[in-house]
Amino acid sequence: MRRTMRVLAVMLCAVCTAVFAGIAYVDHVTATAFSVDAGESLRLPLPLAGVSESGAWQTQAHDGGRYSATVSLFGIFPVREVQVTVEERPDVAVCGMPFGIKMFTQGVLVVGISDVDTRQGPKSPARLAGLRVGDSILRINGEEVSSNAQVSAIIEGSKGHPLTLRVRRGQVEFDAALTPLASVKERALKAGMWIRDSAAGIGTLTFYDMASGVFAGLGHPVNDADTGERVPISSGEIVPASVFGVTKGQVGSPGELLGSFQRGSWGVLMTNIDTGLYGVLSEQPDAFATLPIAYKQEAVKGAAQLITTVNGTEPKAYDIEIEAVDYRDGVPTQNMVICVTDEELLAATGGVLCGMSGSPIVQNGKLIGAVTHVFIGDPTRGYAVFAENMLRSAQTLAEPSGNNAA
Repeated sequence: MRRTMRVLAVMLCAVCTAVFAGIAYVDHVTATAFSVDAGESLRLPLPLAGVSESGAWQTQAHDGGRYSATVSLFGIFPVREVQVTVEERPDVAVCGMPFGIKMFTQGVLVVGISDVDTRQGPKSPARLAGLRVGDSILRINGEEVSSNAQVSAIIEGSKGHPLTLRVRRGQVEFDAALTPLASVKERALKAGMWIRDSAAGIGTLTFYDMASGVFAGLGHPVNDADTGERVPISSGEIVPASVFGVTKGQVGSPGELLGSFQRGSWGVLMTNIDTGLYGVLSEQPDAFATLPIAYKQEAVKGAAQLITTVNGTEPKAYDIEIEAVDYRDGVPTQNMVICVTDEELLAATGGVLCGMSGSPIVQNGKLIGAVTHVFIGDPTRGYAVFAENMLRSAQTLAEPSGNNAA
């Protein structure tokens, strides 16, 4: 009898441990908010998770609005309450063609700190002023600055007197006092810093909204090559581009698409954020297809297609496999792991390349995401962002308060 009781106790302990582990798992991988079509209920592609919806669903799921649902383990043990928004699923123009990026920063970006060869030895006015790589200089002595040439002229005209710099570091702005010093070798006043006022490159256009003209591309922010910090946009535009070559990816060395800017302009850049580049088109390029946006819970492991351009300007569909999906909150871009399986694309590129960022991913007739990064240790694999995350960012521009031009 005692032995039987011990066996039952061990079994009960194991069951409780498994239940608690299952609850922890479902809680860890589940977001707090989802969207569904009118008349549809929330379904999660998680093997252990079930969803029970309140009575309000019967009305609100058909008439629009928002309601609460409970995610549970095996449909039995409640895990968390989630918010479900009922909305009309938008169709977008799916692209996949290359585009050129031209952007000018807000102020000038500090990309390096150096010493000045003074008569008293090497000194750095920028370092003495407390400046760091990644800072943006917005104004000097109250004058807004926007170019390297303008800053150089102010420094040379200072006659060695202290300058008051308005600096932005992250979300904080402050004043710094910088006194230029004379370089013995160059016989000129120097600030001891390297600055940049613009950035350019090539990426892939993901989609645009036909009604508003708002576009989304790249799937990740443009970061400065020297600082690693996101480039703050003052103004910019996107232009047509053409791919003329490929540097194939290898283990430890990511490849890249080689492209060139073409004449003309497609539109104005407005923001550079975690999920990509956004703006308004002045000319709408031909779309690869018009497809509905997938909600994040509709992205599942399995076969999909990557829409990208590896030669010229015409995008093409290639086979890939979605190997993992992360539905959690707080993960803005690395939502999926993809693997290129298409033999033609592997032969041409070796897998995912720099410049493919923003290439649309289609699954089950919907736009589910876009490529963001390649794995350095395996160029056949990379990360992708949910299309829904990019859509939310684009929608803020399409709203009247967010975009006067749209």
